[in-house]
Amino acid sequence: MRSYLLVAAVIIGATTALIGCSTLQRAVEIQSDLDGLTRSGVVGSIATLDDGTTTAVMTSGVPNRTNGDSIGKNDRVRIGSVTKTFTASLVLQLVAETKIDLDAPIEQYLPGLLHGSGIDGRGIDGSGIDGSAITVRQLLQHRSGLPEFAGEPGADEWIAANEDRTLTPSAAVAIALGKPAQFVPGTSFVYTNTNYIVLGMLVESVTGRSYADELQSRILDPLDLEDTYLPPAGERDIRGDHLTGYQDLDGGLTDVSRTEPSIPWSAGAMVSTGTDLNVFWRALLDGQVVPAEQLAEMTTPQVAATEAEGSGYGLGVGATELPCGVTYIGHSGGIYGYYTLSGATPDRAFTVTLTSTPKDQPDTVAMLAHALCP
Repeated sequence: MRSYLLVAAVIIGATTALIGCSTLQRAVEIQSDLDGLTRSGVVGSIATLDDGTTTAVMTSGVPNRTNGDSIGKNDRVRIGSVTKTFTASLVLQLVAETKIDLDAPIEQYLPGLLHGSGIDGRGIDGSGIDGSAITVRQLLQHRSGLPEFAGEPGADEWIAANEDRTLTPSAAVAIALGKPAQFVPGTSFVYTNTNYIVLGMLVESVTGRSYADELQSRILDPLDLEDTYLPPAGERDIRGDHLTGYQDLDGGLTDVSRTEPSIPWSAGAMVSTGTDLNVFWRALLDGQVVPAEQLAEMTTPQVAATEAEGSGYGLGVGATELPCGVTYIGHSGGIYGYYTLSGATPDRAFTVTLTSTPKDQPDTVAMLAHALCP
């Protein structure tokens, strides 16, 4: 669930006849990056580059260590915190419909939900957690002060699947409320999944429908994202062809692709493909998902957000200026076994997923520049 700025590049899997020279050159550079990651222990990776006229799907490694199959161009992966951008988009659609006010307290929509004394009866400001002091905007920006409900990123989901446990959103929030507030709302930035669990509950409260149904009817169906879905509670296996995710545990590299989706839920449970995600990002930046006024707020980063998403975090997206001066809007996602970076510039969309952690940290900005700079 936790967002990681981690990316891989992969070899091209489309025919030369269908790809322009600039895209081929990008693929060569991306290939070089990937070769280093493969040598550094990545089991499998898949990347998709879309320039509006051409889609190139690139792969490296294998989908599963137990066989020598090739990775398919539409193999699904868990996208972790990239889910947060979908959740933010739903909220901002409701803002555009005047059903939600960004600067209204969350207490107005979810009365009584966010009230907790925390450890020793106090938060950092001495007043605990109070939903009347936390706005919708602060939740979207990770500026609410709410503590993290989850343990080690991804571990909770994998352990829960092995133990046949699920978690409700209200139970996740209750776990967070048992901890002290991290700071006075609006005064700092700390990335937590709790913020986006609350936002999923907000969508349900305002619409009277499930988060999954709103996601399907408002984004997935209109954009024809047929390979993207939110697994329901208890559905621990990935549907159809997919990459197996691996984590280096005490027993060595372990298959951890079977996880419990009710834990990350609206903060990180979605499954998708690079092709679908690129369609989403292009549509988002073109104003087809969120109206222009809300999109401008969404993509404007706050100065203090430096922990995740490069130079700044807006409303459910990160903004990074690449060396060529182009601004990249996207989100990264880490969940046990899968590390995804997905986003777009005005000209191109790029998504890449690794299925294990490389020994050497890649130069993420350089990889993005190889894929997206003019």
